[in-house]
Amino acid sequence: MAQSRSEILQGTLDLMVLKALDALGPLHGYGIARRLEQISEEVLKLNEGTVYASLLRLVQNGWIAAKWGVSENNRKAKFYSITKAGRKQLAREAQNWERISAVVGRLLAFATGDRPCAPFFRDCTVYSPGTRTSTRNSTLTSLCSPSGLYAWE
Repeated sequence: MAQSRSEILQGTLDLMVLKALDALGPLHGYGIARRLEQISEEVLKLNEGTVYASLLRLVQNGWIAAKWGVSENNRKAKFYSITKAGRKQLAREAQNWERISAVVGRLLAFATGDRPCAPFFRDCTVYSPGTRTSTRNSTLTSLCSPSGLYAWE
């Protein structure tokens, strides 16, 4: 059975492009797209238009620089490299990605019952209509139901 190819989660392409340029050095747009597909073990399918839109955004923000050069098949191509500001942005985005992906991982584990309810919500505040109740260091069995909104501190 053929493995399906996934679409990129919105907002992650810039992070992946910055990381590829940081790790692999200067690349042209087509090369960036192909390397990201290879690294993803062909799970991701990137069209050049999407990658070029990301490259344009990154250049406009000053996070990458573009310079004309000659590709491995002797064609004129624009090569992109990460800038100092881009490395700082990469660090910020990578930290944010780690934080968000950890939350998603915890939510997926919680939703499948891999973790008990109370430890998952041990440091959170429950918001109910008209009230704010702190649940820190208390029994959290009421949090197992979908009623109420939760905010992690």
